[in-house]
Amino acid sequence: MRSILWDVDSQKLKIINQLVLPAELRYLEAETFADIYNYFRSIAVSGDQATAVCGAFALYFAAREAETQEPAAITEAVREAREQLIQLRQTAVNFQLLTAKILQRAGAFEGSADELRTFFLQEALEAAERDVETNLAIARYGAELLHDGDEILHHSSTGALASVDFGSALGVIRMAYEQGKRVHVYVAETRPRLHGSRLTAWELEQYGIPYDIIVDSAAGHLLRAGKVDKVLFGAERVAANGDVINTIGTYMLALAAYDNGIPAYAAFPLASVDFGSASAEAIPLEEREPSEVLSLQYHGLPVAPEGARARDFAFDVTPHRLLSGLITERGVLCPPFFRNLSVLKQFGRDE
Repeated sequence: MRSILWDVDSQKLKIINQLVLPAELRYLEAETFADIYNYFRSIAVSGDQATAVCGAFALYFAAREAETQEPAAITEAVREAREQLIQLRQTAVNFQLLTAKILQRAGAFEGSADELRTFFLQEALEAAERDVETNLAIARYGAELLHDGDEILHHSSTGALASVDFGSALGVIRMAYEQGKRVHVYVAETRPRLHGSRLTAWELEQYGIPYDIIVDSAAGHLLRAGKVDKVLFGAERVAANGDVINTIGTYMLALAAYDNGIPAYAAFPLASVDFGSASAEAIPLEEREPSEVLSLQYHGLPVAPEGARARDFAFDVTPHRLLSGLITERGVLCPPFFRNLSVLKQFGRDE
């Protein structure tokens, strides 16, 4: 199931609208830079990998819309457009690294304005295909960790909807299931955006994988009761020492797993590793508008008093000491993560 599609005939990008799931499967269409910008702002597109690929197409749209035939001026217009997107997704290092590489190659490009625009499109198309290949590799390595009969606790949205296809942590579960392993998933609802109950549960329905949705605060109970064999989640950004920045609630989940001796794994592409950050402590974390916390309703009524204030933290940091392994397209990394990630950096992420 591809969540991001390039329509050659219409020259439009089609993206599954995450805001209307699970009630309706609807594709958004993007044909301008402003379209992608607005989808980023509304969170109709979320997930580090989906953000990166859509961001690459946004660069192409910016190049296509640049009212100049000077290649250098086109590249500068694209650079300025990229900065606008970064302001919306400051935590998404995959997106930042991918688009920086594209711009670096564009700076050395020799050709006409139209050829440069075609270059940007080709880069976006190749990024989409690489995403699928990377996710399949993550899924294959990760599936080796899962056994027949495993009970898995999953947090947030990490499947095809968070990427082009397959995804990271949910891709691991999907691969294990397709290999014939009988697995069951506890889906943490993942408030306030409910990416677990709205998106992950919807994907599991499509694949026929058995699951139960749980409220986030029930995770500790399940872990302590011995009803979970493994905990899986993704990563929005990973520091050089293996610290993981991910959807809010990940730290609390990993801490409970660690206290009960349950292995917790983060699954992600190596493009999500920020080797420039020794740890996650200095990395800024997004905080969103409190309205999405206060606008929730219970039986059609507000969940908070009128005039109430709230804080809406988007991400948290899970220290590397709480993790049993990091599942990547190059294999499953065990502690010490700093050394093993450094080896991959030394020999190149893509080799």
